[in-house]
Amino acid sequence: MSTATLAQPAHPQTESMPTKSNPGKKSRSDHPLAERSTSRGVPQQPVSAGAIPPGVDRIVLTGFMGSGKTSTGGLLAQRLGWRFLDLDHEIEARHHRTVPQIFSESGEPYFRHLESAALASLLGQRHVVIALGGGAPEELGNRLLLEQTPRTKVIYLAASFDTLVSRCAAQAADPSAAARPNLADLALAQRRYRQRCPHYERIAAHTIQTAERTLVQVAEAIFAALLTAAPAAHHSSQ
Repeated sequence: MSTATLAQPAHPQTESMPTKSNPGKKSRSDHPLAERSTSRGVPQQPVSAGAIPPGVDRIVLTGFMGSGKTSTGGLLAQRLGWRFLDLDHEIEARHHRTVPQIFSESGEPYFRHLESAALASLLGQRHVVIALGGGAPEELGNRLLLEQTPRTKVIYLAASFDTLVSRCAAQAADPSAAARPNLADLALAQRRYRQRCPHYERIAAHTIQTAERTLVQVAEAIFAALLTAAPAAHHSSQ
């Protein structure tokens, strides 16, 4: 698998960033990286059909909370003319409860069951960019599903724990931002980060370091990684 670089500043119930249909999450324009990308702007035209290798029908973004999966995913989908799907939001729409409600009312094992079912459904679609919840790759079944679904590229949006916490803290200043209760215990959050990072790395075709990059630069790095990777390549850095 291969590794590229992008920078930017996740118990599962709170790690996804918002979409228009999910007011609890922050929109792409509110993302910390977006604040630094105004000079370049957001590309308005989709990339040409030949820009992504013909063997790619799905781009899946993974990473810890604050990594920019939703913000970057929306931008990628716009660039490609594909649909953007957020796994946590999909679960909420299907079951008419927020992720935190599902956790508190039904427990984590039940949520993980719903998550796996939703992931299988989304991976059955074509020409989509999918943002995973930060905890999804902890489940072996989910990792196998991601690894074994043809024509699917998983991208790990990586950053240090301190960078991710700083991003989440900046987002928390907005009253409309989704709560991130797991950040109340930073030691526990850091343990989760350390536990999850190996899973993110294992399933990713490319790892993009996001700490010093704007959203646009992260998206461009993803496109570059997909276009330049050799078919049999393993992790490499950009």
